[in-house]
Amino acid sequence: QVQLVESGGGLVQAGGSLRLSCAASGRTFSNYGMGWFRQAPGKEREFVVGISWSGNTYYADSVKGRLTISRDNAKNTVYLHMNSLKPEDTAAYYCAADSTPYAIGVRTTSVAYKYWGQGTQVTVSS
Repeated sequence: QVQLVESGGGLVQAGGSLRLSCAASGRTFSNYGMGWFRQAPGKEREFVVGISWSGNTYYADSVKGRLTISRDNAKNTVYLHMNSLKPEDTAAYYCAADSTPYAIGVRTTSVAYKYWGQGTQVTVSS
């Protein structure tokens, strides 16, 4: 059974930084792409960034230049480095694991991800 456990959320002032972590277990981590999604109150869940099994990345336009995804296959962990945070980044952030090994490219739709973490809250105050 694949498990994803997120950590690192919290309250930060606008312009500040956070680092989210997602620790995975239950299968060969390095064979699968990973993604981060977020959901703000009253809004649909949206794609933020993804990283393929081979290290390719893809970012939503709203976060380009401010958020960076990375993965450490030795630690079975994916990270989301968040800089220059804005109030509109406030949301619950979810880590997700691709359902397909060795998928080509970065998957940007939630249906491509089979496993999800419990979410971690990020709140950015103005």
